Amino acid sequence: MNKKTLWITETAVMIALLVALQWATKPLGQFVTGSCVNLVLGVSVLVGGLWCGLTVALVSPFFAFLLGIGPAFLPIVPMVAVGNMVLVVILHLLASRDKIAARSYLAVAVGAVTKFLALWLLIVKLVLPTLGLAEKQVAAISASFSWPQLVTAAIGGVLAVTIAPLIRKALRSK
Repeated sequence: MNKKTLWITETAVMIALLVALQWATKPLGQFVTGSCVNLVLGVSVLVGGLWCGLTVALVSPFFAFLLGIGPAFLPIVPMVAVGNMVLVVILHLLASRDKIAARSYLAVAVGAVTKFLALWLLIVKLVLPTLGLAEKQVAAISASFSWPQLVTAAIGGVLAVTIAPLIRKALRSK
């Protein structure tokens, strides 16, 4: 299989897994769904590479929007994509792809904090004030895009850096 076909296949599998997890975990709430999404983002970049991870990070919030899981306001969706891409780039630059290493867990911590800050700044401070929403709506959306983002990115990231080397090893053995 050539590299382009492999990339398309891996990316399609990750997107399909992401959509299935978003749909299946929707009733379980933000912490479960968000952690699953961040797990898939991490595995995408650590197994499929940077472009696979970035593609999944970009489409994830749009699928969440279409499934009624993510933000109810379209102007927020691209900001979530940016936050996802920040996490993916940090994991790509800092995490080990071949083994479970302390460096990878440090990458998760940096990535989770950076994603949280990006989402908080972009959504809470930049976009929400321009939407003309009622105070209660702003408060609810702000709460969703504050510390829970840090928690779900950390949980999903830890799971991703723990299982990605095992997945890569299994794929190489085929």
